[in-house]
Amino acid sequence: MTELALLGTGLMGAPMARNLIASGHGVTVWNRSPDKARAIAGARVAETPGAAVAGQPIVISMLSDGAASDAVQRVAMDAFAAGAIWVEMGSIKPEEARTHAERFAARGVGYVDAPVSGGTKGAEGATLAIMAGGETGTFAAVAPILGALGRPVHVGPVGAGQLAKLANQAIVACTIGAVAEAMLLLERGGADPAAVRAALKGGFADSVILQQHGRRMTEGDFEPGGLVKFQIKDLDNVLDAAAQAGLELPAVAAVNDRFKVLRDAMDGADLDHSALYLELKRRNGL
Repeated sequence: MTELALLGTGLMGAPMARNLIASGHGVTVWNRSPDKARAIAGARVAETPGAAVAGQPIVISMLSDGAASDAVQRVAMDAFAAGAIWVEMGSIKPEEARTHAERFAARGVGYVDAPVSGGTKGAEGATLAIMAGGETGTFAAVAPILGALGRPVHVGPVGAGQLAKLANQAIVACTIGAVAEAMLLLERGGADPAAVRAALKGGFADSVILQQHGRRMTEGDFEPGGLVKFQIKDLDNVLDAAAQAGLELPAVAAVNDRFKVLRDAMDGADLDHSALYLELKRRNGL
């Protein structure tokens, strides 16, 4: 059993904490809204970030963005044990990850950026794809813990995990856009979308997004798994990283604009990102 802290018990962090507890680890949790932390059966609840990280050899962060992670680090920094490791599992910018790693290194604390893909279903089922950046030895020290949450893969130095997540989010967003168009075409053309999804299984067009989000679209189920507002945050970061590399990503830019219409004109910030289907119906007068 390993003692550890997990900061952020929202849609993703709560099932992750439960899986760590089920795997036999001792888990201390903290959340900005205390009731969400208290809902984690078997966890110790800390009232402050500093109290959560004090003495812990491993601290997992599942906070909303780089600014939230930065703020928590600053208020808790003096409480970290020497030799502890911060595992950043939220989605932040690669340069934020590198800045955070340098800050921790100055205090003798290790750092791994390990964002995830798989949404709430992956968090609940402990099947998350985990893309980890950091020193090889530091990753090796936390890999057994991450294995209780999904499939961790070391993809390079600090920041590489976040860059991998941005690539993932670009693929996810563009695929959601394509699946939405396909589902609407099938629906309006008179075919059975569910039967077509079954027919496409195993083919080149098949994907988790086609099967899961295609069903959501045609059934009108937009209860949040991956939120629209977080998809936009990630796509803004994709485009920022592309600009720094001197690249233009036209498909990502176009689908991000559509997500922003869904957020701003349709009050869809807290819907599942498969709700891009609603934006498509709106632009078609449906």
